[in-house]
Amino acid sequence: METVEFIRILDHQGRSLAAAAGEAGPGAEVPTCPDWRIRDLLRHTGMVHRWATSFVAEGRTVPHPGAGLPTLDGGELLDWFRTGHRRLVDALASAPADLECWHFLPAPSPLAFWARRQAHETAVHRVDAESARGVAPEEFAAALPRDFATDGIDELLCGFHARPKSKVRTEEPRVLRVRATDADDAMWTVRLSVGPPMTQRGGEGDADCEVSGPAALLYLSLWNRLPYPAVSGDASLAHLWREKSAVI
Repeated sequence: METVEFIRILDHQGRSLAAAAGEAGPGAEVPTCPDWRIRDLLRHTGMVHRWATSFVAEGRTVPHPGAGLPTLDGGELLDWFRTGHRRLVDALASAPADLECWHFLPAPSPLAFWARRQAHETAVHRVDAESARGVAPEEFAAALPRDFATDGIDELLCGFHARPKSKVRTEEPRVLRVRATDADDAMWTVRLSVGPPMTQRGGEGDADCEVSGPAALLYLSLWNRLPYPAVSGDASLAHLWREKSAVI
């Protein structure tokens, strides 16, 4: 996918997240994140948007922790979220292709990284906002572009869980296969051990467990917003992912 397409998706998903949050109300429970209410979701996602903007707009080349969560609530919080989201979209859309700034996953360029990362960040949290107003994640998944969902699976497996921070580990070597059933060549082989997972694109070799399904449902299930569409083989590996895969 092209950077411009990620920016377009980020724009749409952020505006839709705000609309859903406004309809649900700041105190609404978020079923997909049981410890959160809408105000927590807006504070978190809005903080992440501002954090990302600081790298893109200011060209920061070293990491920093961000400004923290605001104490705003109600309409002021929603306006604060919308303002931060708009600034992020505008910063990405106006950034030069040769932008140099810090980023934390492999990417063709820093600009490509931040557009992709924030599009997926915002899409997953839109699921949370929609769930607070009673929209099932399955219904949301039906509207997700297949290529975008497939890319999100790839980012999660080949990016996030290739880092030393990943807690998805096994005492003995095991193999988890992830397969999107509605996309050509959308298959990943995740080799688990006492070290960080090692993911290869493709399906070479045997697997101890396979999780599979349409790309959009699989994307949201791997982000722990839905049950797995289908599991075959040793289901304990699928349970391990559910228990240990939270991104930190």
